[in-house]
Amino acid sequence: MDLTTLLVHGGENPEDGFGDLAPPIHLSSTYAQADPERFGPYDYSRSGNPTRAALEESIAALEGGARGLAFASGMAAIASTLLLFSPGDHIVACRDLYGGAYRVLTTLFARWGLATSFVDITDLDAVKGAVTADTKALYVESPSNPLLAVADLAGLAALARERGLVSIIDNTFMTPLLQRPIPLGFDIVLHSATKFLGGHSDLVAGLAVTADAATGRRLAGIQNAFGAVLSPQDSWLLLRGMRTLAVRLGAEQATAAVLAHWLAARPEVARVHYPGLPDHPGHDVQARQADGPGAVLSFELHNPEAARAFMRGLRLIKLAVSLGGVESILSYPATMSHAAMPPAERAARGISDALVRLSVGLESAADLQADLDRALTAGGQAGRLDTSPPGP
Repeated sequence: MDLTTLLVHGGENPEDGFGDLAPPIHLSSTYAQADPERFGPYDYSRSGNPTRAALEESIAALEGGARGLAFASGMAAIASTLLLFSPGDHIVACRDLYGGAYRVLTTLFARWGLATSFVDITDLDAVKGAVTADTKALYVESPSNPLLAVADLAGLAALARERGLVSIIDNTFMTPLLQRPIPLGFDIVLHSATKFLGGHSDLVAGLAVTADAATGRRLAGIQNAFGAVLSPQDSWLLLRGMRTLAVRLGAEQATAAVLAHWLAARPEVARVHYPGLPDHPGHDVQARQADGPGAVLSFELHNPEAARAFMRGLRLIKLAVSLGGVESILSYPATMSHAAMPPAERAARGISDALVRLSVGLESAADLQADLDRALTAGGQAGRLDTSPPGP
């Protein structure tokens, strides 16, 4: 069945006898049992809930996995997945990584005894060189956040299998509509479902999908023990949002491509990071392994003063944390998504203070371009004394 059809019909239960087109919301926290030794499918909603189960079955089908799990946030999904490992284990992670993931790896899990090496995952030799006898997992994003670096997913998955590593990928930017890492060989797929899957900036949620049932059971046990579960109401909202993902993301991606090409020609813009541009280093790999470049791009102005003036000049596009909503959202990684990363670490990864990230929404391309044009003019005036491009 086509993914667009699966998205529309996810969560349906034709055997419930009522014919609901919208999945019901089961708000009960507990469930009556007919026998004290033989429970029904649900006993307590931390352990399982019918509305959450409908969502979990839907995302598992969309990703081509064996088990789906819905968490209270994207970070809850990431942290719970990291609890599959033990003190003394080592993880190889991409250096261009969401700031919240960097923070939890370098603080909470580092104190707990989990070691992490951050490498350029577009370089398979660099990944191989970072693997040690203690390495247990490979954790990546592709395209990465916020520089949209693209890795060879099939190559990374093959390397992980060869070395006996668990391969984990954050698929938030792409969603299963555009990229399905499990058929490419990955073991666990993560999502901040707050973003494109929810799509309306009205919920916070995380998802994990495992390629095999055994890993799914282990992760479900961790979730149940720590209680990082998604509420029935938010599960229902997320299912509703996912039903329109194909039309939303399709339109957003088309506009993002228009804006990326337009921004690349602007003199106020030093560099555009978008896999849909022919000169992007990962353009060919992205075209081979995904069904599009997505609706997120980032770009650099000539200096931080120009970037800040540009952001202050926006009127239609909203300056906010997050992405993937129906409205266009511009974020400043230095103070938002990557604020937890020390300045020196950001600079070493090429995340400059002149970089901004744009998640393209459903507004008309002409209106968005007009807003960007006005703000870029303001930014260009603020940065006119120094138009040298930012460092690498």
